[in-house]
Amino acid sequence: MIFCDTSTVAKLYVPEAESNAVRRRLEAEDVVYVSELMRAELMAVFHRRLREKKWTRANFSAAVSQFSAEDIAGFWSWLPLDSTITEAAAKILATLPESVFLRTADCLPLITAVQHNLPEIFTHDRHQIAAGPVLGVTPVVIAP
Repeated sequence: MIFCDTSTVAKLYVPEAESNAVRRRLEAEDVVYVSELMRAELMAVFHRRLREKKWTRANFSAAVSQFSAEDIAGFWSWLPLDSTITEAAAKILATLPESVFLRTADCLPLITAVQHNLPEIFTHDRHQIAAGPVLGVTPVVIAP
């Protein structure tokens, strides 16, 4: 059982140095938890590649189709993004030390981990890696 942020999940669909290692790790797990936020963030990753002309429309459609097929097959276990999470994020951001840089979209998965008693977050996001320990969440990076 692991909990992943969008920065890790995206590596399943966007070819990067870590992609094969990420796929092997996630496919070896019995449960892969993700926040509902990931669905929208992942589509934004795909759209950015299309917009920046790094992908053709066919590449974009193939990635969306692959994600949808894996979702329908039950590969992802979705954790809700509800008012409990957003309220806790607001409280954390209001009290976070000024030395910690944390954007809302990076904070929400960390708070999701806290709220669901998940001690680790698999992430490749530098802000989550830096802020995770402050919130009591251990960031795990899957290397190539």
